[in-house]
Amino acid sequence: MFTGIVSDIGTIRHVEQRGDTRLVIDTAYDPATIDMGASIACSGVCLTVVDKGVDDAGRGWFAVDVSGETISRTAQGQWSEGRLLNLERAMKLGDELGGHIVTGHVDGIAEVIGVSAEGDSKRIGFRVADDLAPFLAPKGSVTVDGVSLTVNDVRDTDDGTHFAINLIPHTQKVTTLGALEPGAAVHIEIDVLARYLQRMEHYRGRQVR
Repeated sequence: MFTGIVSDIGTIRHVEQRGDTRLVIDTAYDPATIDMGASIACSGVCLTVVDKGVDDAGRGWFAVDVSGETISRTAQGQWSEGRLLNLERAMKLGDELGGHIVTGHVDGIAEVIGVSAEGDSKRIGFRVADDLAPFLAPKGSVTVDGVSLTVNDVRDTDDGTHFAINLIPHTQKVTTLGALEPGAAVHIEIDVLARYLQRMEHYRGRQVR
């Protein structure tokens, strides 16, 4: 379980193709504090630590395996050498819930369709497929590449559903989202509460019939 509050930007140092895809990720986290088998969200994808260490230059790193299923459901080119990743360690009991409840399961891919300045902030527009439309609402929560954000507005159009968020300077600095440009693909996780409400409405409709 995560909160969508990014605590480090990691870099994919090495990619190795074996049964699954093994990634070695540079991090500012102290590897001594990372348990083997721990979950770390990597740009919104919950992955399991399978190795860790410190290199000769004193840089910490950890390794994860990415399955073919995960690769098929995430953005093309996401798992390549040099790629920057928003990192968040799993929350512990008693931690402050600074964002919203995030599971680390990607529900879909969105495309950036516009970036504009609003004061010191950036307004970023995205397009998602129609199947995610029911789960997006103004002032609701959404996770974009692992970052908990508030939806500003939602519009249904002929080419999908458009929604926009505002990115304050702090979030631009401590996440990868400040570098987004039109055409970029990002991971979307809908609010888990919206998912359960949709399921409840589905069964309510069956009972009425």
